[in-house]
Amino acid sequence: MSLVADASNVAVLAADPPCYTRTVNSWVCPEYVSRYAPELWEATVQHVLLTVTSVVLGLVLAVALSLAARNRPKARSLLLGSTTLVYTIPSLAMFSILAQATGLTPTTVVIGLALYSLSILVRNVLAGLDSVPDEVVEAATGLGYGRLRLLTRIEAPLALPIVMAGLRVATVSTVALVTLGTIVAYGGLGNMLANGIDDSFKAQVLTTSVLCVVLAVLLDLVIVAFARLVTPWTRGAAA
Repeated sequence: MSLVADASNVAVLAADPPCYTRTVNSWVCPEYVSRYAPELWEATVQHVLLTVTSVVLGLVLAVALSLAARNRPKARSLLLGSTTLVYTIPSLAMFSILAQATGLTPTTVVIGLALYSLSILVRNVLAGLDSVPDEVVEAATGLGYGRLRLLTRIEAPLALPIVMAGLRVATVSTVALVTLGTIVAYGGLGNMLANGIDDSFKAQVLTTSVLCVVLAVLLDLVIVAFARLVTPWTRGAAA
């Protein structure tokens, strides 16, 4: 029996990267990255999906709520105050409350993060709409533009740069907040980060943290490129 146990222990130790053993616990461990590449990839994909879904949902809600409240001072004040209040709710409480209705599922994380993003997105959508010059609106109205056409052809394009700026902040913030989804077991890279902290696995902690930062930078660059594509007039103004 002792021989079997010893063999089992040797197998376990052999399965560990050489930079993480009983005597070595390195922050930088290429062997860890290569051995756990499938797990890291799966966690990264989940992280991206949670981030994108949450931000898109938040943007849709922000646009709808902002359009409904923009010309109503009381409703506008209530909207801004309520989104700020939601952002102050601790993530543990937020996900625990939502889990009562949605269970321990990705939906809980998506809804929670979308609600958090409203604090940033609503303000930028309203600021973008407010930035449209009154004379431009008056000129378009004089040319026979209806409310829907005015919004889609004039106001939305002019508001887009400010909205996209808010979208960048919300996306980077959401990348970090996704890790809190570990509360309901759906935290993308946050799951591996939490496990690494629990096990004092330095290589896993550093690797997942760096991946979160890289992911945030890449998503930000994608939004910047998209913004430049859909607002070509801003490139000329910057030049």
